[in-house]
Formats: sequence, C-alpha cells, structure tokens
Amino acid sequence: MLLREVIGNVFRRLRRERGITLRELAERAQVSVPYLSEIERGRKEPSSEILAAICRALELELTDLLNEVQFDLATAVRATLPIRLQTTSIQVRQSEPRAVGSSPTAQYGAFALVA
Repeated sequence: MLLREVIGNVFRRLRRERGITLRELAERAQVSVPYLSEIERGRKEPSSEILAAICRALELELTDLLNEVQFDLATAVRATLPIRLQTTSIQVRQSEPRAVGSSPTAQYGAFALVA
C-alpha cells in the first residue's frame, strides 16, 4: 500500500464523516475538483502545501491527519502479515521397561509423550 493511497483514504473518510461534498471541500481548499478526486483515490501525491490546505478546509490539524494515516498504515500492515501457526511436534518413544511389580507397563514398556 502506498502512502498517497492511505492519505487519500483518510481524506475521503473524514470528508464523508463531516458531510462535505467533494466540490465543497475543493472550494474550501482552493484546489480543483478533479485534482482533489485524484488525491482521494490515491493517484496523485499532494505537496505539503496542498495537504495543509485540505487539512485547513477539513478543520483538521496536520498532526491529526498524520495520526490517522499512521493508524491506517499499521492496520493495513498487520492485515497483510502472514499468520504463523505455532505447532508442537509430538513424539512417541518407548521408554526403558521398569522393574516394578507386574504392572502392564512394566511388562510391555512405558510410552512417553515428548512435546
């Protein structure tokens, strides 16, 4: 996943949560609607000035944007990590016979499970 895709997803989510249309946000941030759309879809890498303008238009601090992006990135990375199953191998081996009375295990040998 690319950083520009995560940034675009965060902008789109925050815009929708605030009930703002793409056109309204573009006007507030003073960017074109097609350019803002490209940013939201993760196709354009916005400059720091554009990021700041969009954040201002969303009434969002840049640090809050970066926190959202960090959370989304961490979530995406965790979702793509392979699941490692931990298995324990069990070995069955015959132990030495014991000289204890006439118990069945003494006659045939005892089996031990080794994990």
